Amino acid sequence: MGYVVFHMQKSRGTDSGTSAHIERKVKPSNADEERTHLNRRLVEYPDGIQTRTQAIQHRLETAGLTRKVGKNQVRAIRIMLSGSPDDMQRIVRGGRLDEWCADNMKYLAATFGKENIVSADLHLDETSPHIHATLVPIVTTERKRRKQEERATKRYRMKSATRPRLCADEVMSRVKLKGYQDTYAAAMAKYGLRRGIEGSEARHVGTQQFYREVKAMTDTLKADVTELQKQKETTQEELNRAKKEVHTERLKGATTAAATNIAESVGAIFGSNRVKTLERENIVLHREVVTHEETIEALQAKILTMQAEHSRELTAIQAQHTTETTNLTKRHEKEVSLLKAALSKAMKWFLYFREMIRMESVCLIAGFDDEQTSTLIKGKPLKYSGKLYSEEHNCKFWVERVTAQITPDPTNKRKLQLNINEIPFGTWCREKFEKLEIPFANPCRGNKNMKGQNFEPILPLI
Repeated sequence: MGYVVFHMQKSRGTDSGTSAHIERKVKPSNADEERTHLNRRLVEYPDGIQTRTQAIQHRLETAGLTRKVGKNQVRAIRIMLSGSPDDMQRIVRGGRLDEWCADNMKYLAATFGKENIVSADLHLDETSPHIHATLVPIVTTERKRRKQEERATKRYRMKSATRPRLCADEVMSRVKLKGYQDTYAAAMAKYGLRRGIEGSEARHVGTQQFYREVKAMTDTLKADVTELQKQKETTQEELNRAKKEVHTERLKGATTAAATNIAESVGAIFGSNRVKTLERENIVLHREVVTHEETIEALQAKILTMQAEHSRELTAIQAQHTTETTNLTKRHEKEVSLLKAALSKAMKWFLYFREMIRMESVCLIAGFDDEQTSTLIKGKPLKYSGKLYSEEHNCKFWVERVTAQITPDPTNKRKLQLNINEIPFGTWCREKFEKLEIPFANPCRGNKNMKGQNFEPILPLI
């Protein structure tokens, strides 16, 4: 049973580079050009729209946005949907690819809104079938600053809570990203696919990183091939030289044989001892010819051996890499399981363990440093002078020699609360904020001596 692949990535500007990759205006090195014609477009563009980039702009222009889109604002979110390579091939062989595509489009429309999915393309010319979808993050939910705007009704015109706006951060919040993994896995369960390991440190490899790794591997293989080619050329030169020597020796042998025949004829007539001498030399030459032939055969065998060794080494390296990856994955899963078990026991054995973790975050956000936070977590009182930040009011208060302490919540003995001068922190901040009379329309950083308080509002980023 394999895993689903659901990857989201923000995109700024026109994102023309990704459009060129999806629409195959550029030819990726990992794509088979003979299969590119099998790719499909799963979302038809509106009339007059020809490209993915135009489709993104068309959605922004027709969504009813009342605010101008910033130059660096996220205009689209790339979504890649697939599964484990073996399982995707199984889906293709089983004739369920069209059904898989339809279920993916149904999930995207139900999750993000059909009108926000401006393009979707199925790629079949790479190793694993996958879908590239493009989401324009138009949302109509209430903004986080809604409460602050309600307090400023005298100075601001109230805006509709459900008016369309462009907000990628809301679509890709940490909670929602985790939810997408869960719901997408549930939608793909009918194809034998399941959710990836929660909390895994595995990361998606982007297209550029993949091409860099492929190029590095290609360069290594090219270097190996070049080295083998040099060795082959050297061996071929030795072989050609040996052949020439053999040919020369054969010619010499033929000449010697002819001379021997003549010598034998003459010797038969004159009885000369020169004939025996020529016979001995002829035997020596024949032995040299045999030696050269054996050398040629040895060189050819050496070439075959080097090629086989290179193939074995490459296979061994690939197998070792696969084994190490599998071992690391198993080790990581085991460590995560042990940590979860230890955390579960700690929460069970120690009543305030979870609350102490929460209070650490509360103290750090409020403005206490690590050492001060450690003192507070131990339940000890702390004399403090400086700034205290309120998330509820999005501002900082200057204080001098107040007493901070963490105590059990009187309304719920299983919870802890941060107190300032024995007043719960939230109540203390509200009382301080109500005493301030600062115009909301013209906030300025560092205003001092207003009713004995220093006020430093912090404008939120949009």
